Amino acid sequence: MTNEAILLGLAGVLTTAAPLIFAVVGETISERGGVINLSINGTVLLTAMGGFAVSVSTGSLLWGFVAGMVIGALVALIVAFGSVTLKQNQVAIGFVLALVCRDLAYFIGNPYMGLEGLRLPSLDIPLLGDIPIIGTLFFNHDLMTYLSYLIIPAAWVWIFRTRPGLVLQGIGEKPAAAFVRGSNVRRLRYLYTVLGGAIIGLSGPIYSLSVKAGWKGTISGLDGLGWIALAITIFGGWNPIRAALGVYLFAFLQWLGLVLQPSLPGVPSQVLQVAPFPLMIMTLLLVNIGNTEWVTRTLAVLPAPLRRFFNRLLRAMRASPPAALGTPFESE
Repeated sequence: MTNEAILLGLAGVLTTAAPLIFAVVGETISERGGVINLSINGTVLLTAMGGFAVSVSTGSLLWGFVAGMVIGALVALIVAFGSVTLKQNQVAIGFVLALVCRDLAYFIGNPYMGLEGLRLPSLDIPLLGDIPIIGTLFFNHDLMTYLSYLIIPAAWVWIFRTRPGLVLQGIGEKPAAAFVRGSNVRRLRYLYTVLGGAIIGLSGPIYSLSVKAGWKGTISGLDGLGWIALAITIFGGWNPIRAALGVYLFAFLQWLGLVLQPSLPGVPSQVLQVAPFPLMIMTLLLVNIGNTEWVTRTLAVLPAPLRRFFNRLLRAMRASPPAALGTPFESE
């Protein structure tokens, strides 16, 4: 493989990571507010179909993305109503919605299967796109890939460096304390769940209008990516920057599977295609393994230098969810 082919492949990693970036950032915002939106897998499928269908019907890419955001927001609104107002189990609501949205996408999307539609064009950024290596890698993509670069630091700054972001953390960590300080916890949970859902809703149209243009129903290859987004949210410790690193790792592993296929003719292609999924689950296990008793006992018998090294490593990887995540808030 030539250097140019490797560079183009790595650039492709950034493109294929873009929809997952939006999904993970949206889920991070929702869960920071204390609401688990487990419907994300179905939302990705339904918004991919809906965005493509609307773009075909209207001849507009913009309306396709708007449709994705509206669908994502409406699904999240159902999650918020069930969990915040009705105080039902968030996991159960989200899981049922994930299945319902998936089946709706396949059923409603039947008339649009195999149709040719619009595709988001690449936008070469003047001057930056001409920089050797860096230009090819970062600045020869479509608009949504560029926006995926921006939403990562924007979400991080909003959550950790602004007053509204601190309130968001408060309603996810200690909603009673936030309520005492004057925050309307229920209204804010509605707001951030719907906002997170709208951001998640962009991920589907990015697939069907850019990365995997078109709608192919059950063979679209999108089923399961929402669950990976949920896993990466946990891996990222509910931090947009760390979560983005997890997304890029997953996209890189997918690309690596394609690269290695010619060199490993004895390995079935299906194995390399699905390998990134169990690898991400194993990585997720490593994030939380430091909290287990047997690891603590094992580290205790190691020499001091090794013990300190592994303790630092596990501490850096450890992730703790918002304390009130999934817990209904009672103001009375």
